[in-house]
Amino acid sequence: MAKILVVDDEPHVVELVAFNLRREGYTVVSAENGAAALLAVDREHPDLIVLDILMPIMDGVQVARTLKANPETREIPILFLTAKAQDADILEGLTAGAEVYLPKPFSPIDLLRVVTTLLAEVGEGED
Repeated sequence: MAKILVVDDEPHVVELVAFNLRREGYTVVSAENGAAALLAVDREHPDLIVLDILMPIMDGVQVARTLKANPETREIPILFLTAKAQDADILEGLTAGAEVYLPKPFSPIDLLRVVTTLLAEVGEGED
């Protein structure tokens, strides 16, 4: 199964997302801010990143831009899972390189549907 990096500064969000993903058989690793996320990507080589926007040290938009500018990481799909849900926020997130933008609060069913679709598009998920 695929490895998914969950990045959020709220531990309860990480726990909820990780619980739902692990229940479906995915391997989950986490990071608590954008800077830690970049280190985790280098160390863990995730197949997908679930990324919050509002975080200390480095926000999710900066993380997405950094990853998409790097030839080594640009193909990793990014799912923004965030409370920032205004049209301008969504446009900024998608422009930064996210494939999907899912607002909080979220439905676990919607999260799993999007994760499954993104991983299928890049040929992961059935490893």
